[in-house]
Formats: sequence, structure tokens, C-alpha cells
Amino acid sequence: MSTNKVKQEKTVIHDEKCLCEKLKALKLTTVLQNYNATAEKAAANQWSYPQYLLELCENEVNFRNDKSTERRIAAARFPSIKTLDGFDWNWPKKINRPQVQNLFRLAFVEQKANVIFLGGVGLGKTHLSSALAYQACLNGYSVLYASAIDIVNTLNAAANAGRLKSELKRFVKPDILLMDELGYLPIDKVGADLLFQVISQRYEVGPIILTTNKPFKKWPEIFNNDSTLTSAVLDRLLHHAETIVVEGKSYRMKDQIEAD
Repeated sequence: MSTNKVKQEKTVIHDEKCLCEKLKALKLTTVLQNYNATAEKAAANQWSYPQYLLELCENEVNFRNDKSTERRIAAARFPSIKTLDGFDWNWPKKINRPQVQNLFRLAFVEQKANVIFLGGVGLGKTHLSSALAYQACLNGYSVLYASAIDIVNTLNAAANAGRLKSELKRFVKPDILLMDELGYLPIDKVGADLLFQVISQRYEVGPIILTTNKPFKKWPEIFNNDSTLTSAVLDRLLHHAETIVVEGKSYRMKDQIEAD
């Protein structure tokens, strides 16, 4: 082997080592893993240098987008992943399908408009709200799922520990708060006040997707029969809001009902 060829090979090894170090420093993980294979592909297809770089950059961007989506979904704390395709439209006696499907365009997020799914138990309100929030995650929005009772209990414990202000931020900060099952369990005066703080601080800042089994006229029952507080809550929730009414029998009783 000639001296020049040896020098060339040493230079290539040195340059490749330096390249790997720079890619690691820049945290370009996918480029580091694929630049050799992509170079071979580029040579085989006679790509230009810009085409080669574009391929590497697109792979890196796609990888980072996928990781960001995974982090958003994990941070949302969904009990389970639901999608619109998995919803049985034939079961509810009444539901405005075009209205629901239009929500999945996600215009309500930028409009900071709330979405309220209202109906009896077992009609798919949590499914639809979770699917809507999941779609938002896929489109780059941060989401937090929590039942109304969990929010009350979390904030109550934080207040007792002197951490209410910082804990409130947890429910105010995400682009979307999915508040599930409002009205299923009674809330005392303290809990009602805490929920009002969450709703008030998110007003015209970020939307709430909310599910409830109680018609609005019965909401005083949720908020410790405090009509003044209830009016203030409804005023903030409904000022910019879309309400989806779902009627019918519980889907969880479907097999029993059909057997009859």
C-alpha cells in the first residue's frame, strides 16, 4: 500500500471520528446512525449534496417529532388511548356526528373554546373526549387528563401542604385540560372553590374538554348547591364553548340489552 493511500485512509478515519463527535455534540442521533447508509443510497441514486443532506435532515426531524409526540402522550396521562375510529356511532340514540367530527379539526384549541360532552353514563363521552385530546397530542398540543374528583383531591392536598399556587399551574399550563366525570361524585364547598379556580384561570387562556352527566340546570348540585359559584363557573365555561349532547342507554349494558 502506497504512503499516499495510507495517509488518505488515516485522514478519512480521523474525519469520520471528528464527524461522529460533532454529531453527538449536536445530538443529531438519527444523522449519526444513518449518514453512512444514506451516503451509499445517495451514491447509488446519484443524488446531489443537497439531496443527501435533505434526506438526513428529514429523518432527524421525523425522529424528533415522533419522540416529542410520545412525550406529550405520556405527559397527558390518558387512562387508555382512544381514537375516533374506535367509536360506535350506531349506539347512541342521539349524537351530532358532523359536529363531533368537525371538532377533530382542532380549531377550538386556537380559539380557546371549551368542549363539553353532556349525557348519561356509558354513552362514550370519555371515549370521544379522550380521542379528541389524543388527536391534539398528535398535532403538537400539550394535554393533561384528570377526573374532576382527582383535580379536587390533588389541589386540596396541595393547599394543606402550602403548595396550592404551584399545583394549580399543573392544570393551567397545558394547552388542553381534559376534565372527566364532572358531577359523578359530590363536591364540598372547598372542592367547588378549587375547581372554580382552575376553570377561572384557564378562561380565555386554554380550552377545557369536559365530560358531565348533569344538565346545566342541575349544576348547582355539583357545586355544593352554591348558585352564585355555579353561575360564575357556567359563565366562564359557556362563554366560548361547544356542547355535544349524547343520549341513549349505557354502552356497557349493550350485550345485556341486545340479549333481551
